[in-house]
Amino acid sequence: MRLLGMNSVVTAAGSGIGKAIALGFAQHGAKVVCADIDRSAAEQTAQTIQAAGGEAIHVEVDVANKGQVENLFSVAIDAFHHIDILLSGPGISTTRNFLDLPEDEWDRVMDVSLKGMYLTGQIAARHMVKQGGGSIINISSICDEVAQAGYPHYIAAKGGIKMLTKAMALDLVSKNIRVNALAPGAVETATGFWHKEEFSNLREKVRSRIPMGRPARPEEMVGAAIFLASKEESSYVTGISLPVDGGYLSY
Repeated sequence: MRLLGMNSVVTAAGSGIGKAIALGFAQHGAKVVCADIDRSAAEQTAQTIQAAGGEAIHVEVDVANKGQVENLFSVAIDAFHHIDILLSGPGISTTRNFLDLPEDEWDRVMDVSLKGMYLTGQIAARHMVKQGGGSIINISSICDEVAQAGYPHYIAAKGGIKMLTKAMALDLVSKNIRVNALAPGAVETATGFWHKEEFSNLREKVRSRIPMGRPARPEEMVGAAIFLASKEESSYVTGISLPVDGGYLSY
C-alpha cells in the first residue's frame, strides 16, 4: 500500500494508460477521482475500483475547458477534502505531414495535450499550495526526446509538456510540490496507434527499434507512476521526464 491515505485525480482515466494508473493507484491505497471526456468510461473505471473495495468517483471533463477543469477539482475537493496527486493524462493525435497539417488539427492537439496539462496542473497546484504540497505527474512520451515523421503537432505538444514540467517544477518546488513527467514508449492500447491500419508503417518501424522487441502494456506504466506519486520513494525527484520505453531511447 504505497499510496495509503492519499487522494488522487487521474485525467484520461477511462481507458489505456490513464485507466491502468487509476486502478494501480487504488490498489496501492489511494482514493481516486476518475476523470475523462467520456463519462461512461470514467464511471466504469470508478466502478471497477469500487468493486475491488477501493474508493473512487467519476467526473466528466474536457481538460481544454477551464470551467470544466475548475469543476473537476471542486468535485474532487468536496468528495475527498484534499488532493495529493494529479496524474495528467490526456493526449490525442492524427497522422499528418507538416505540409498538409490543418490549423484546426494543430489547435485541437495543442488544446488537449498541452493546454490541458497547463490548466489541470495550475488548478491542482493552487489547491496543493493551500494544503502544503503534493505531486503532479504529466504523461508525456519518448517523443519529447525523439521525433517521428508525420506527427508534427503531437511531437511539438510532447516536447512542450517536457519543458512545461521542468518550468512547473522550478516554480512550485518552494511550495513542496513535485512535478515530473512519465514518458511512455510504444504502448499497446485498444484505441492507440498499435491497432490502427493508418499507423502500420510506423508500428513496424517502432517495433524494430525496441530492444525488448514489443510494445508495453498499459499496466507497465503503473510502477513508475506510483514511484513518482509516492512521498517516500521519490521525495527528492522533481523536474524529470522518466522514460518507460523498453530501451527505445538506448537504441
